Amino acid sequence: MIIVTGANGKLGRAVVEQLLERVPAGEIGVSVRDVVKAQGLQNQGVRVRQGNFEDSEGLLHAFEGASQVLIVSSGTLGEAGIRHHQTAIDTAKKAGAGRILYTSHMGVSPVSYFPPMIHHAATEELLANSGVAFTSLRNGFYAASALPLFSEAIQTGELIAPEDGPIAWTTHADLAKATAAILMEHKFDGPTPNLTASEAIRMDDIASMTSDLTGRPIRRVVVPDDEYRDYLMSKGMPEAAVNMLLGIFRASRNGDFTQASGTLGDLIGHAPTSFREVLKESLALPSDLFGVTRG
Repeated sequence: MIIVTGANGKLGRAVVEQLLERVPAGEIGVSVRDVVKAQGLQNQGVRVRQGNFEDSEGLLHAFEGASQVLIVSSGTLGEAGIRHHQTAIDTAKKAGAGRILYTSHMGVSPVSYFPPMIHHAATEELLANSGVAFTSLRNGFYAASALPLFSEAIQTGELIAPEDGPIAWTTHADLAKATAAILMEHKFDGPTPNLTASEAIRMDDIASMTSDLTGRPIRRVVVPDDEYRDYLMSKGMPEAAVNMLLGIFRASRNGDFTQASGTLGDLIGHAPTSFREVLKESLALPSDLFGVTRG
């Protein structure tokens, strides 16, 4: 049985939906914190059990009969998050899983400016020392996470942000399809090649795309990190969120998210969705992620 954790989340649910197109529902199990939210999967025949990374006994019940376990990374950073992953890895091993898959990142590094990359690096080390075969999915940066950065720019005509480096923005849908393929074909021992869109682009590229698609001129304004921090804090953004966002810019300037790869396209059988396509689709919605309402 293939077990997927975090199946109420965007990526985990999309992976399960892809698996349902490939194997009988009875061969899929999910471990979720809230079983009510997974009722739709249960109605399709997927085994739904409550499990979380803070309860090893409950997690063992959720992982029962596992041949492979996909661990969708915890949303908790720092030592607590690493403990979550250690519990999940240990439990998968105890349940008899022959392979563990983990949603890592293309920018994984123990010294990254972006804290989640340190988190992923530590988890990959745990996997390497687990004694269980594993695949670390080096996913590209989720394209959906870039869209809110442009909410104000669309309205003001100015994209204000620090200097950035190229990022290979990648969609949840493409990554879910690739993950299902890897699960079914037992591909890759250890870290995968980067699973990314075909090209890495910068903020000024996205500003130009947005201008073209909306017909509204948008000017890219580069500001120092400290000025951007003050600007975000003045708008009421929590300090932790500010630090996280600044970490993306600093890591991108370091080239952490630049190296695109053709592996994702090979796995899904077509060119990955471009950021322009993501942007166009979002802008077409009556009320979209940018917070701009269109009639």
